[in-house]
Amino acid sequence: MPEPRTRQPAKARALLSWSSGKDSAWALHLLRLGGEVEVVGLLTTVNETHARVAMHAVRAELLEAQARAVGLPLWPVPIPHPCSNERYEAAMGAAVARARDEGITAIAFGDLFLQDIRRYREERLAGTGVAPLFPVWGIPTHALAEEMVRAGLKARLTCVDPRQLPASFAGREFDAQLLADLPAGVDPCGERGEFHTFACDGPMFRRPVPVQAGPVVERDGFVFADLLPAGAAERAASPA
Repeated sequence: MPEPRTRQPAKARALLSWSSGKDSAWALHLLRLGGEVEVVGLLTTVNETHARVAMHAVRAELLEAQARAVGLPLWPVPIPHPCSNERYEAAMGAAVARARDEGITAIAFGDLFLQDIRRYREERLAGTGVAPLFPVWGIPTHALAEEMVRAGLKARLTCVDPRQLPASFAGREFDAQLLADLPAGVDPCGERGEFHTFACDGPMFRRPVPVQAGPVVERDGFVFADLLPAGAAERAASPA
């Protein structure tokens, strides 16, 4: 007589805080490899004034293409520009409440080593019934950046803080040459805000998200590379 099958416990359902950058993409990769939670959505704050990912300034259409390429639904959190901390926390609080009501018990973050940011997230989620997860926390960033590149993660720098990194890095690919070119003192993952990225391919993607570099502009003390869907400039220039 065959032995009865043991019923596996259901995995915890989690959202992933998705900045559109390489660290959140790598967090997705590690969560899927670990298999302990099921990532069911990408939680992203979106500047509703400009229809772009907050801080990274990635166009909403590219964010949506990312979500399709990794096979997960977007949970956009609209915020105004400028946005007070009170408005931000109210918007995120509503998203957390919705997640809890839908049976989601965790939100994962791509934070690497900044204790104050981790503490803030833990304090905001305390008592909500939704636990914070930090799948990439504590991985040495030099080793992490090199592993990302070796594993085939593709990304471009969308935002540079010119006080920490030359503006010429905006729009560059995140690759071995970029890592070699970073000035001394710049974290290779940009964890101190030196730069932000847009992930467009890698082991966490079902297919790549082709992009091309658009205009580079300076705004609010930062340098932004406006990434465009591949071929967008040619389509705009072609006659009707």
